[in-house]
Amino acid sequence: MTDRKRVERVEVHKVSRVFGSTWALREVDATFRPGALNLVIGSNGSGKTTLLGAIGTLLKPSSGRVKYIPDQDADEVRREIGWGSHEALVYVDLSARENIAITARLHGIDPGVAWNEASERFGLARFADRPVRVLSRGQRQRAALARALVHGPSLLLLDEPTTGLDKDGVGRLISELRDEVEAGVIVIVVTHEPELFSSMPIAELRLDRGRVVKQETVSGNG
Repeated sequence: MTDRKRVERVEVHKVSRVFGSTWALREVDATFRPGALNLVIGSNGSGKTTLLGAIGTLLKPSSGRVKYIPDQDADEVRREIGWGSHEALVYVDLSARENIAITARLHGIDPGVAWNEASERFGLARFADRPVRVLSRGQRQRAALARALVHGPSLLLLDEPTTGLDKDGVGRLISELRDEVEAGVIVIVVTHEPELFSSMPIAELRLDRGRVVKQETVSGNG
């Protein structure tokens, strides 16, 4: 693999995004750093997912810029990004093992080594070779998060990852996110349920109709 530049900070400068005549984002300024869980909150239609897409290079801003520190272009930073969602971003007709293997190969990582590490960390062995489509919601989310972290990203983007999870599933997710934050990864989570993460150090960005109305750091309880 080529040398990677780990993302140490993400700066959003005056980013706007227009879909037809609809403004999804309006001159958003924000900074995301490691050391706390970065929560993006707001009502439906406030621009949360659009902002995540712009940070993740999936959407090009209509104006403004997303800057990654140290400075790097979109192709470089994509190697540093891990993605997760309320929809399991995996191939549902393949097994957890096969999904991990595909992702590992894309990043030039030995599939066997990647599987062993992911399986141990996320407890995937029990359902390793079953198609993802037959797994429970919690099992699918575990497989999806394992896939997102195969390459050791320094920027982890999650869109409503707690949707449909039971209490145990939420607890496992929070434990894994705490590990990533403590390891220095920039973790950005879009959520309607910020209270679920109250045990962690939080940096909160609130959007309303595409505009930033608040950005602050909130101490966790744990």
